Amino acid sequence: MVKRLTAIVTREENWYVAKCIEVEVASQGKNIEEALANLKEALELYFEDEKFVDIEPPIIAPIEVVV
Repeated sequence: MVKRLTAIVTREENWYVAKCIEVEVASQGKNIEEALANLKEALELYFEDEKFVDIEPPIIAPIEVVV
């Protein structure tokens, strides 16, 4: 079964950190592709032990604030 999830990738010093926003799973890599590949592997391992429950897709919207 293939499910689509959402990842956010940020840069933290020398690493890229990929986080899944539907479940609390994250991983890292030396580049974006590696971070996403490591996140995919981490999610597959996570769902070996956890039952996948259909998750409502997130609403992703930009927001502007005055700082």
